[in-house]
Amino acid sequence: MKLLLMGTSSWVIPAFDCAADEHDVIAVFTRAPKPAGRKQELQKSPVHLWAEGRGIPVYTNIKDFDDVVKKANGMDAAVVASYGVILKENVLNAARLGCINIHPSDLPKYRGPSPMATAVYNGDRESMVCLMRVTPAVDSGDVLMRRPFSIGENDTTADVEKRVGEMSSEMVSEFLAAPEKYPPIPQVGEPTYTRKFTGDDEIIDWSRDAAAIHNQVRAIGGRTKINGMDVKILETRVVQNPSDVGANNYSPLQYPELEIIAVQPAGKRPMDWKSFVNGLHGAAIEFGEGKTQKD
Repeated sequence: MKLLLMGTSSWVIPAFDCAADEHDVIAVFTRAPKPAGRKQELQKSPVHLWAEGRGIPVYTNIKDFDDVVKKANGMDAAVVASYGVILKENVLNAARLGCINIHPSDLPKYRGPSPMATAVYNGDRESMVCLMRVTPAVDSGDVLMRRPFSIGENDTTADVEKRVGEMSSEMVSEFLAAPEKYPPIPQVGEPTYTRKFTGDDEIIDWSRDAAAIHNQVRAIGGRTKINGMDVKILETRVVQNPSDVGANNYSPLQYPELEIIAVQPAGKRPMDWKSFVNGLHGAAIEFGEGKTQKD
């Protein structure tokens, strides 16, 4: 089968890798390189680097689409995942099977740009991977295949992305091998929508309960001030009582049931909480909003 792939994030690579192994990929479209790091050097997307490594032509401007398809004498399907570009009619109608999108949520729940992070942020314990037809309206197309997956209480967004990448690889392979077995089914129910998280969303509100803070940290990361220092909270867990705090990961419970395991002070490497506390030399621990705890 002759395919065109569209995507940007690293989690889609297993599915794209499988598609390239089993079919003829005529081209890959991905987002243009963006400035990154202190030097603001242009950085190619993970999918861009993957395509180059496999010797597949890469395009970063959707305006090249018609010429690419014409040069290839048409195509059978486009597989789209985490591309971040609104597709117009010329793209949606170019292939025999249309554009097939990998969307990691139980549609119509969590349409939009951040379904996996939103599920973790909200404390969901299960979700779905859907293959769906792309339509002009965001994530509203008919669903071709659904597969459930679980989310552990300490799973991060990165953990979920890895799981979804593996699952979507199998799903794309199965669908492309026999698309006639998967008739399109309209979405049913009231849709909900996600949004892009920003840096402000990482700032921890210590008035929230332990579970909410834990979900925030594992979904998008957390930032706060501790004794006036900017600190990233890298890992937490929720415990049922103070006696559950293990000796190997010692940390005081700043709030009932919340344990901080790892942090990264500004300008320093990540460290465990005990090492951070030792560096305070017995000083009272003051959090972002004036809350203190004597270690």
